[in-house]
Amino acid sequence: MVVRSTRRRLVVPIALGALLLWAVGGGAAPNPTHVPGDGVVDTPLEAHAVHDSGGVTDGTGSLQHGGLGGHLPGSSLNVQLVGQLTVSGIVPGRISDVGALGNYAYLGAFTAPCGSGGVYVVDISDPTNPTEVGFIPTASGSFVGEGVQAISLNTKPFKGDILVINNEICAITGSQIGGFSIFDVTDPLNPLALVQGAGDPTPSPLSATNRIHSAFAWQQGQNAYVVIVDDEEATDVDIFDITDPANPNMIAEVGLANWPGAQNAQSAGIGSFAASFLHDVVVQKVRGDWQMLLSYWDAGYIVLNVNDPANPVFVNDTDFTDPDPETGLSPPEGNAHEAEWNQGNNKFILAADEDFSPSRISSFTSNAFAGPKPANDSAFAPQVVSLPGATLTGQVVHVGRGCPPDAALGIPAGDPYLANPAGKIALIERGLCRFDNKVAWAQVNGAAAAIVYNSAATGNFVMGGSNPVAVGSPAVIGTVITIPAVSVERSTGLTLAAGTPPVSAAAVGEFNGWGYIHLFNAETLQEIDTYAIAEALSPAFLRTVANPFGFGDLSVHEVTTDRDTNLAYVSYYAGGFRVLRFGPGGLQEVGRYIDPDGNNFWGIEAHRLPGDATETTYALASDRDSGLWIFRYTGP
Repeated sequence: MVVRSTRRRLVVPIALGALLLWAVGGGAAPNPTHVPGDGVVDTPLEAHAVHDSGGVTDGTGSLQHGGLGGHLPGSSLNVQLVGQLTVSGIVPGRISDVGALGNYAYLGAFTAPCGSGGVYVVDISDPTNPTEVGFIPTASGSFVGEGVQAISLNTKPFKGDILVINNEICAITGSQIGGFSIFDVTDPLNPLALVQGAGDPTPSPLSATNRIHSAFAWQQGQNAYVVIVDDEEATDVDIFDITDPANPNMIAEVGLANWPGAQNAQSAGIGSFAASFLHDVVVQKVRGDWQMLLSYWDAGYIVLNVNDPANPVFVNDTDFTDPDPETGLSPPEGNAHEAEWNQGNNKFILAADEDFSPSRISSFTSNAFAGPKPANDSAFAPQVVSLPGATLTGQVVHVGRGCPPDAALGIPAGDPYLANPAGKIALIERGLCRFDNKVAWAQVNGAAAAIVYNSAATGNFVMGGSNPVAVGSPAVIGTVITIPAVSVERSTGLTLAAGTPPVSAAAVGEFNGWGYIHLFNAETLQEIDTYAIAEALSPAFLRTVANPFGFGDLSVHEVTTDRDTNLAYVSYYAGGFRVLRFGPGGLQEVGRYIDPDGNNFWGIEAHRLPGDATETTYALASDRDSGLWIFRYTGP
């Protein structure tokens, strides 16, 4: 019998992107110094922001539950829901990653609202009745994303259990921190901070150490280490000696430029607004060597030898199959997000490509300039491909930056529209306020669609201002975005704005599917197979003008494996919890679970409880909108 805590139906009638907004000076990728919330993935921090938003949102988190849509119908196959916990203070998008050690699970707390980040401590000794027993707060203005890991250490300076978390930043409070933090959780009910905000001290405009997106710790012989994902530099692989976890010492700082063998046509970026940067990392002893597996977005998955962690050595990397094995499109999308070796024998690597853009703009033209210009669909508005003829066309009027007048954003009322967009396509300059706020403000002023363009003033993206803003504008909160929105690369918008009226534009959409799973031979890194849920390959499940909530985000997020069998457990956002069997013959789905009210799964952890004579493997899944879900595979 499932023992389940009281769970509220999370129905929030809005659909604004919860991208982290930073209104700071533009920087050239791949060394950004900002997290602009614009719905376009074209820098490392933006990829993290889109990834962290969870898609359909209310400005603070995601909407996957309830009766208004935003999720797939409930279903289950060969999966038992053992227990479920809705944590205190829950709002949509509150929960991030999950880690586990012994009888306790640790759930990351996101930015909903900013200033409330941290880690929930959950007693799972009775998996049918998981119980919230504590909360470890981060510094004000910081929050926890994908770096939630608990491990046991036995080094000369320290013997016990530690919790390692990453620190990302949602607001300037004066106390916000970047880097990583380590807590002594030998007694999980009384965690002790060993170090907070350790990391790369390269000057950052926001904190003493660079913001990081993930962290992974391991013990190697008598020493212990942690590798972090540096969000602010091209040398984004930072390795620290944490043999004394209270005194981390950085011993290596490397990046894609250090590995010529990984630099091919794909490493330069594939698809729309592409880039190559570290997103996630694991370390494992494989065939006698300590190896590090890097998920490097469009550069693919990269393996390093770290027998000497201070001197990582390139071993091999993957290439994305062209044409794409799931969609048949060329070039493939890339988006190497997270990967790990299978726990049983390290013969396979299972990898998750995260892709929140299930369509792309195949052509963008205007009578204001000659030839097509690069463009991309919004991640949170109805896709152009869902329109009649998969085409957005109409008269364009320039509306400046198009930010709603809102004192909380520091935007004066004197930032008026340069022209009335009613019934037309609003052309909006990027910068100063959130991309979703711009589109929502255009919509409430009657625009039929929106185009956001990048200033060419410096050749890079100019954001303007200096302070981050972590909330949506009250002027547009509650607005369901029902108009399509397109982003146009760099100087196109200025050219368009300078055209002789009437100016028209046309964008043609192309469906290219959501993110999916790869299976690689771990020794050769040759691809064996790929797998996507059927809904992720069908344009029928896109957001549309008539159904702006769509069916939620249908991209894979993370994958982990069983220690004894070739089973993979997958968190698939609105696609629910999935179980795949893998081997030399490929990938096959053998189990699934989607709650009748929908799910929004983010983190996944395969875990056994100490002293369990049945040796049952549980899959711990973190739902962005509720908390912890505990599953058991019941199939053959």
